[in-house]
Amino acid sequence: MSKTHRIAFALAALGSLSLAGCHAPGKPEPEVARPEQLQDFAPLYKQNCAACHGEEGRSGLAVSLANPVYIAIAGKQAILNATAKGGPGALMPAFARKHGGTLTDQQVEILAEGIIHHWGRSGVLGGETPPSYAATLTGDTSAGETAFHAYCARCHSASNESQPASVKKIDAGSLTDPSYLALISDQSLRSTILSGRPDEGMPDWRGFTSHPLTDQQITDIVAWLASQRKTEKISRPGASQGAQQ
Repeated sequence: MSKTHRIAFALAALGSLSLAGCHAPGKPEPEVARPEQLQDFAPLYKQNCAACHGEEGRSGLAVSLANPVYIAIAGKQAILNATAKGGPGALMPAFARKHGGTLTDQQVEILAEGIIHHWGRSGVLGGETPPSYAATLTGDTSAGETAFHAYCARCHSASNESQPASVKKIDAGSLTDPSYLALISDQSLRSTILSGRPDEGMPDWRGFTSHPLTDQQITDIVAWLASQRKTEKISRPGASQGAQQ
């Protein structure tokens, strides 16, 4: 075979490989996007939020994000802060890299914007001014216990013991269960009372009675629930029986 024929044959073979889409030896595979390059809300939410807040932002273990009342009361900055820094004393971790997470500032912004865009709704508060998202008052545990039994015990027992049928119309579980209180933060308790859980039939702060709960009442209820947390005593190695009690 002459040199000219060999060159023509090689060019033809290369052309066939290109047209057929074959991977020639040593050809690099298509580049896969790195985690920090992910810029779409849906996959970011699924990978980082859905496990706790639910696939569609509801019916999860944590506060319902697909709740326009929650979004209106919390506002973008609080959602950004919670996503970036996590919740102190709670299970929600920090997601921003500068706070020990894995997401860039831009990705945190995309999550916050996406939550508001997908699940927010203007006018949802009906012109009413809600109590503040974060507590600004000092709670009274005694008043909180009274308010709890007046407004919450109809659905939530104050212990694992059953309530009279005349008082407890819906069994929504005990809010003083040690396992529950160990996992939920004071802010999460407040957020849930403020915005409700529409996915579970729980009203927001306006639906507990004929008049909306006040900021003080909500603060008091959270203070009383927080006072019910149990802290386990940790025994030191070698401590005597008397010292452990």
